[in-house]
Amino acid sequence: MAKQKWTAANVPSQDGRTAVITGANSGIGFEAAKMLASRGATVVLGVRDVAKGNAAADRIRTAGPGADVRVQRLDLTSLDSIHTAADAIRDNVTSIDLLINNAGVMYTPKQTTSDGFELQFGTNHLGHFALTGLLLDMLLPVPGSRVVTVSSVGHRMQAAIHFDDLQWEKSYSWAGAYGQSKLANLLFTYELQRRLSGKGKTIAVAAHPGGARTQLTRNPPLGVRIAYRVLGPVVTQTPANGSLPILRAATDPNVLGGQYYGPSGIGEARGRPVLVKSSAQSHDVEVQRRLWTVSEELTGIKFPV
Repeated sequence: MAKQKWTAANVPSQDGRTAVITGANSGIGFEAAKMLASRGATVVLGVRDVAKGNAAADRIRTAGPGADVRVQRLDLTSLDSIHTAADAIRDNVTSIDLLINNAGVMYTPKQTTSDGFELQFGTNHLGHFALTGLLLDMLLPVPGSRVVTVSSVGHRMQAAIHFDDLQWEKSYSWAGAYGQSKLANLLFTYELQRRLSGKGKTIAVAAHPGGARTQLTRNPPLGVRIAYRVLGPVVTQTPANGSLPILRAATDPNVLGGQYYGPSGIGEARGRPVLVKSSAQSHDVEVQRRLWTVSEELTGIKFPV
């Protein structure tokens, strides 16, 4: 049975390991990066804004002198940027133990990426799908390597994969588009794990931070933002606590491929990181495979599994 009181103190030594974390200049990504670096990992911060990434790296080094932290520009809204970043990472590290797909956007107005994808689906799912496909062969030979993809309780909210209108060109719902992207994160994780099973030393795991107080809450409509401010102390937790499910998924030696971790409290909004369940729809194998095929077609990325 999974431990019920897993804390940051349970993160084992990461000496000799290399972690790549997207969206690592703030929020839960920053907290996860800081913890892994403090345990001895070489940490690559995948960030859109290099200046903010360098400032984050400096904070991590200040907290833990000697920390090996590197900054890599990575814009998940651009396939060109993803290819460039993957090439640069290959030039700078010899292997990857942890790929943590954390960066994301939430509840944005209708926008598209530079490649024409709806912004939330394009960033949260397709961007990470492409990055994982380009870097996966650096994880496959590494014992204990993991791909950890960050989803959300929002994968249940108005969530479905709209194969007839993936880019929300007919109509747009900021909440529905977010829910689709977070459901896609889980469908991707489960299909990736099936493809990895028995073929290497790498596993795919998912996690969610609950109601972490991060910059993601800056985009919703005014009424939603006000509700966050009023209810925040009750239904949210700090970014450090929100990072714990991700850290557990990434480092707990008892974690198995295809598992999903989140907070233990009511509604999975806050609390200790534990094994949680995702929606029945996320386990639909036909949908998983169909989304995988469509994602390959949209990104032009073929996986080595």
